[in-house]
Amino acid sequence: MTKIAVLGAGSWGTVLADLLVNNGHQVDLWGNSAEMAAEINEQHTNRHYLPEFQINPAVHATLDLKETLTDAEAVLFVLPTAAIRPVAQQVVSVLAELKTQPILISATKGLELESHDRISQIMADVFPKEIADGLVIFSGPSHAENVATHDLTSLTVASQKMANARWVQTIFMNDYFRLYTNDDMLGVELGGALKNVIAIGAGMLHGLGYGDNAKAALMTRGLAEISRLGVKMGANPLTFMGLSGIGDLIVTCTSVNSRNWRCGNALGEGQPLAEVLANMGMVVEGVGTAEAVHELSQQMAVEMPISEAIYQVLYEEADLRAEITKLMHRDARNEAEFEN
Repeated sequence: MTKIAVLGAGSWGTVLADLLVNNGHQVDLWGNSAEMAAEINEQHTNRHYLPEFQINPAVHATLDLKETLTDAEAVLFVLPTAAIRPVAQQVVSVLAELKTQPILISATKGLELESHDRISQIMADVFPKEIADGLVIFSGPSHAENVATHDLTSLTVASQKMANARWVQTIFMNDYFRLYTNDDMLGVELGGALKNVIAIGAGMLHGLGYGDNAKAALMTRGLAEISRLGVKMGANPLTFMGLSGIGDLIVTCTSVNSRNWRCGNALGEGQPLAEVLANMGMVVEGVGTAEAVHELSQQMAVEMPISEAIYQVLYEEADLRAEITKLMHRDARNEAEFEN
């Protein structure tokens, strides 16, 4: 039995904690709500995030970070991007007191707003090098609601230390959950973060009444944008054809379980952004990532017209239909021109 500390008691953190316990491991699930921890421990449910899900009684929820990290061989971060840095700083302090060096795993998909840092860069800033260098990134097409029902799921685990990635494979894999290793952390992180922006666009199209043709075009050209930026930054182009690229893009752009899609759909139906976010009840990572991508694409001199149009609607009060018209009337291009 391996002890895993899971940080974040939202839908994904809860489901992964349950999966690990079902695989025979010990799990402490850390969160910041005493009411939710009591519900998980006493009723074995987390109704706010997963109304129909029954959690394995062996999952132990706590608000005590030191208790969570004590004897943990791995620490799994399943938090909103904005929370990663402050929580990681707390973890560093506790690990220094405990004098332990667990493997770090991140299942968070996003870019830090002001710095544009990926999760691996945040971890490198906060943790000692000997711990940060072993980070494993966990990404791919995965809605917590589907994993909760044991839907067949395949993900990617990426690390600079492939031994760590292979170890993560062994603790998570079972008859409905399969992992593949990858050494392209940059590409895996970018794919996981940037697809959320495109998913907002897919929801917008649905909310406006557009059909499958429009959605397919958006996803295909959205993947071209993600790949352009990723390759310019040094990622392996093949990564974007894999689970953390096109796989994650497909599921996030086509499922009502995607909060990014739901956000876009509500915007397409005419609801104001502030109202949509207030009613969502969960973090919509793509909204913050859209701003980060807007700034990052300018810094890198990479053309990302779809992502830019979504940014304009979210942050500059641009008219959605007008932005779609602008996209459709861009200069004619050759599809194979990677720079356009």
